[in-house]
Amino acid sequence: MTPSSVAVRELPLFPLPEVVLFPSRPLPLHVFEFRYRIMMNTILEHDRRFGVLMVDPVDGSIANVGCCAEIVHCEKLPDGRMKMLTIGQQRFRVLDYVREKPYRVGLVEWIEDDPMSGNLSTLAVDAKQILMDVVSLSAKLADQPLELPDELPDLPRELSYWIAGSLYGVAEEQQALLELQNTQERLRREVDILTSTRNHLAARTALKDVFK
Repeated sequence: MTPSSVAVRELPLFPLPEVVLFPSRPLPLHVFEFRYRIMMNTILEHDRRFGVLMVDPVDGSIANVGCCAEIVHCEKLPDGRMKMLTIGQQRFRVLDYVREKPYRVGLVEWIEDDPMSGNLSTLAVDAKQILMDVVSLSAKLADQPLELPDELPDLPRELSYWIAGSLYGVAEEQQALLELQNTQERLRREVDILTSTRNHLAARTALKDVFK
């Protein structure tokens, strides 16, 4: 166990291919498999929480670190399927599997970031600025308005979760960010990812301008 562990509990688990959930980030779901419909009906009668774990689409392996999701809205369809909106809560590490049928239930420990050392506000401001550049360049390439939400987090840890949850098509990198327990290191990695993306988009934008 890590020093940042605060509790251990059993948690129903929902493995999803290339999906990585982060604290405070929304995750809409369409539940159609029978075993997971059973799971969700059981959860709705209790604390409405379950764990989301990323499944590697190549080898089918299931990540050991995930994020707890809370169901905030559920629509049950006539054929038994469910449409729901969930929100990410605490991160967790699977210590063991209690059972695997009809759905997985794990014994998990909650994990948190280590206490922050120093002021990360400058790093957070840099990350926000590069993110704004990426959005601006993306909007120019797509010829349509794209804007960041007004409620973008100011606190470094919450901002790091927001950025990580908004990355697209890089599930393995997102999983690595989820597993980090250092806010500064997570933000630095995100700055590197966003800077690389910004440079790529800037080059494409320059080409677009030339061929205009």
